Amino acid sequence: MNSNLAFVFPGQGSQKIGMLADLASANPLVEQTFTEASDALGYDAWKLVQEGEQDDINLTERTQPILLASSVAIWRLWQEKGGPVPAQLAGHSLGEWSALVCSGVLEFADAIKIVRARGAFMQEAVPVGVGAMAAILGIPDQVILDACASARENDVVDAVNFNAPGQVVIAGSAAAVDRAIEICKQAGAKRAMTLPVSAPFHTSLMQPAAEQLAEMVNGTAFAQPQIPVLHNVHAQTETNPESIKALMLEQIYRPVMWVDCIQGLKANGTEILIECGPGRVLNGLTKRIDRDLTSLSTDDVASLENALTSI
Repeated sequence: MNSNLAFVFPGQGSQKIGMLADLASANPLVEQTFTEASDALGYDAWKLVQEGEQDDINLTERTQPILLASSVAIWRLWQEKGGPVPAQLAGHSLGEWSALVCSGVLEFADAIKIVRARGAFMQEAVPVGVGAMAAILGIPDQVILDACASARENDVVDAVNFNAPGQVVIAGSAAAVDRAIEICKQAGAKRAMTLPVSAPFHTSLMQPAAEQLAEMVNGTAFAQPQIPVLHNVHAQTETNPESIKALMLEQIYRPVMWVDCIQGLKANGTEILIECGPGRVLNGLTKRIDRDLTSLSTDDVASLENALTSI
């Protein structure tokens, strides 16, 4: 275990058609991992990712399992190539499920089924068009929190992703989000724009999804993590499997404290962060949070080899 190394796992928004094709061409393990996912899902996940339409993989009940499969495939490749074991893990929203699989908390096939249901329940909780999310850039967190409080008017709108200093996502009912956007613009936000997502994730409006998912989560075997995982809800680690289950349900309707997670990883000794999954969204956020941390990618052959040789 490398004490200064942590892996972070991306969430929704990192998916794209053709992802991992470069890695798969040189490493059969990638498609083998997707075959396992396909067996659990009942459809060909690799074909969907390589030959489908972007709109298809943007459906959250499909996005979540294919991103989980992508991260697990890269994790397995890292292990196969003899990469050092990280001392800590963290995942952004959905990515926290990837972290739990790679930490040995639950089986990959079980996690695939859970996140497919998670996506479906989250979409069902709020009809399309009723909720919204928006990115607010360039103003302090407290100004955004105050804007949400002013915009509520008996609706729901909250800061839900604390992604980096000056980069916060808000979510809630569409009308309240629109009001909050205008208040943030008046307060000097550099950008305040709605996001192309289908539901107001990580708000109290998602509590019905957590309640629906509870039976499945509570009926699945969880083990103690073999590698500590910092959780989105409080940026702390947890070893008790039942407490981890509760945190993963709570995570659905509570904010993602990503800045706190990255700062927590650093406080615990991390110097190098490897983004284990498609895309480089988390690398970008890390650079905004703390430029002293080294951020590496793994989403193609060149970047994976670079990460392996840089440690």
